[in-house]
Parts: sequence; structure tokens; C-alpha cells
Amino acid sequence: MSRFTKMAYATSDDMTFGRSKKPLSYGLGIKVGLGSVIPEINYLPRPGAESSRERLVKEYVQYITQDCIKQAVNLGFPNLQLETEWIHTMSDDLGLAASVVSGQKEAITNFHEKYGINLAVRHTVPDLRDASYGLRAGMDTNGRPEKVIECAEVACENGADVLSIESLGGKELSDYAVTTGDITAFLFGAGFLASKDMESLWKELSGICKKHRVIPGGDSNCACSNTVMFMAGGHLDKDVQKTFSAVCRCISAASALVVFENGAVGPGKDCSYEGPIVKSITGMPISSEGKHSHCAHIDLFGNLTAAITDMWSNESVQYRHEFGGTSVQCWAGLIGYECSLMNTAISTGTEKTLRDLYTLSDRGRSPEGYILSYDNAWKIGKSIIECGNSHYLRARTAGITGAKLLIDGYNNKDIGLSRKQLETLYKIIRDLESLPDDEDVFLDMCIRKYADVRGFNIKNYGI
Repeated sequence: MSRFTKMAYATSDDMTFGRSKKPLSYGLGIKVGLGSVIPEINYLPRPGAESSRERLVKEYVQYITQDCIKQAVNLGFPNLQLETEWIHTMSDDLGLAASVVSGQKEAITNFHEKYGINLAVRHTVPDLRDASYGLRAGMDTNGRPEKVIECAEVACENGADVLSIESLGGKELSDYAVTTGDITAFLFGAGFLASKDMESLWKELSGICKKHRVIPGGDSNCACSNTVMFMAGGHLDKDVQKTFSAVCRCISAASALVVFENGAVGPGKDCSYEGPIVKSITGMPISSEGKHSHCAHIDLFGNLTAAITDMWSNESVQYRHEFGGTSVQCWAGLIGYECSLMNTAISTGTEKTLRDLYTLSDRGRSPEGYILSYDNAWKIGKSIIECGNSHYLRARTAGITGAKLLIDGYNNKDIGLSRKQLETLYKIIRDLESLPDDEDVFLDMCIRKYADVRGFNIKNYGI
């Protein structure tokens, strides 16, 4: 394990899309962060495709994979990465999973050799664990923690180019936090406990990747901060204050960083919306999603997330037929053309202009978009680095910094906030600043305070 102690970028203006300080080359000619943005297509099979092994393998390999690549070739796109987020049927039948992974590898090899298109496949294995039964090996009598590692082994040994996961550590506390509006609970769950869990999990996953020469891609705080973002919703939704969601995103960036301190090298997961903060610290490439993820969910910053990305994704789209072809063909075209626009900006030296247009189009639309604007993301990253190595203090500092950036933005008329949103911000700052500076004191306090939260067991986190 190594700690990041300084920013990868001297200023926020140094960050752009398509370029990262630590680029990657892997798969069949894929180069990420070396001067171009790569489309990454994400998909799910049709309901019922899992009814038989043969049908599911055919769905993934002959239909989804080939449709995606044929569309990219047909439209003249030079690069494409596929992401297969494993459905539970694959984790239940690892022989089936192996057939999907190896079948996709064979398919992309054939297309690369025939057409010269650069290709790779990311496999995102499921986190099968349940905090109520135990997150660590030996705790769950059903062996779910061990099964996660088995899934990673199967993916890597059968042809994955990149390995990722969306881990669940801390979710029992973050779910409680969003339903009660308790920012301390979210800090404890998504900031502190998730960091402990990711640290333990990624030591194992990185070792598996190293053994099989697979790229350890990264994780996502999807289970915690994306849940809050989805519940905050759009402008018609009032159940969760959007300033609460924005601060939660800042906190989650501190735990997402832990993955890269324990072996991951990117490209970060597309649904890791905290990616710009992480990239500002690590200099490692990220994948992002935005307006083309609306097949799965909405967000209020669909352009802004492209500002400093290295891969552009659509989020999961169910395989089906549309007027323009299959769904994956349609979405491959959409994300491919967006990447073409970004790459043209790079080749003409106008990437910072497009970066700023992406940002300005959404910067004032929502609090979460505001703190994810690349300049504010860099400031939040800097605050994380400057407060030392404590998981707790990093997450707490990130939350306070994000909240104060939003208040400054409101005072400078950069973003409009309702009275309720402002009240929420001021309460968050009071709550976070009143917490103890000592991590052990904070831990003892939270263990007592949240002892009755469903699923919470401190032994899940090696403490």
C-alpha cells in the first residue's frame, strides 16, 4: 500500500479530457490517457436470456459483443472498450462466466485481426457480500466473500483486460444516513468503513490482477454516494436535499482514492462520479458517464462529467431492438461520436475550450455538478491530500471543503440554492466540524451511536 501525498496536477487548468499523467496501454491496442478519449459501451442481456447457459453465452458473445464492435467498425471508430458487468447468474455458475469471458476475448481478437480496430473488455464482477452475514472471508457461512474472489479469478484467467468491482463496504451506514439525513453516519459508512473495506478487498484483487497480467481498473462508490444522488434526483424531486448529495460525493472521493493506493491503476469505473477528484490526485485515467447514461438513470450534469474524462460510457443499456438497430448499436454510436468530438478538439488544440463548455453548461444546474466541476474537484482533492493519511480525516475534510465551496459559490452567485439547501449545508458544516479530530475517538463514538443500525458489525472491517 502507498499513500498519495501530493497532487498529480499543479493546477486544475492542467487537467483535460483524453490525457492523464499515468496513461495505460493494454488489450488489443487500447491506449488510455495518451491523447484520445475511448468509448466504453456498457450493457445487460435481455430478461430470460439467463434461462440456459447456451442462450446467455450466445446473448453476450454473438449478439451484444459482435453488435457493438460491428457498429464501431461500420461508423469508422478506431477504438472501443466493452464493459461486462456480471449478472448474478454468472457468479452462480462460474463455468458459464468463464465461457462468456473467453468467448468475448475470442470475439474481440477476431475483429481486431480482421478490421484493425483497437479493443478491450472490462469485466466488473459483482460484490455478492451482505453486511448482515459478514463481509470478510470466514464470516459468512454461505461463503459469499470467498465467492467474490473466485469471480475475480475466473474473469482474469479467462481473458479480462481490465478488472473492476462496485464494492458494498459501508452501505449499511450510508443507507441509514440518506434516510435520516445524518451526515455523520454517511461519513462513518462511506468515508471510514468503505475505506477500510476497499483497502482489504483491493489488496486481494490487485494481487489476482498481477498474477494474470490484468489491469486492476478500479471501484465505485456507487453503492453509497450514487444511491444518494439517485434519491436526490432532478429538480422535481425533494426527498433528499441536493446539497446533502453533493457533500456525500465529496466524502466518497476519499474512500475511492484508497483503491488506487492499494494497486488499482485505472481506468476508473464509469459510475464513479467522484472520478474527477480522484484523477486530480492520482493522475490516473478515469471513465465517466453522463448524458448518455440516461438509458439507466438521470443526472443533472450530463455534459460536465466529460470535461476531464479519458473514457466515455453510456451506463448499462438492456439489449433489445430499436428502429436504428439493436440498443447497443445505438448507444455505441452515441458515445463513439461524442468521443470523436472530444478527440477532434484535442487534435485541433481546442480541448480546453470544449472542456470549459462542457463544464459551464452544467456548472450551475445542481450542487453536485458544481463540486464536480474540474476546478472545484481539484480543490477538494487538494484538501484530501493536505490532511494526512487518516481515512476519517480525509473524508471529513473533503466533506467540509465541498460544503464551503458550495456556500462560496452561492455567495458569488455562481450557483442558486434554496433556503432548505443552504440550511442543510450549514448544518452539515456544524456537524462535521464538531466531530473529534482523533480517529479513534470518532470510531468509538460511532460504534456506540450506530450499534443498532441493521447489518452493522464492526468486525466486517477488521476492527
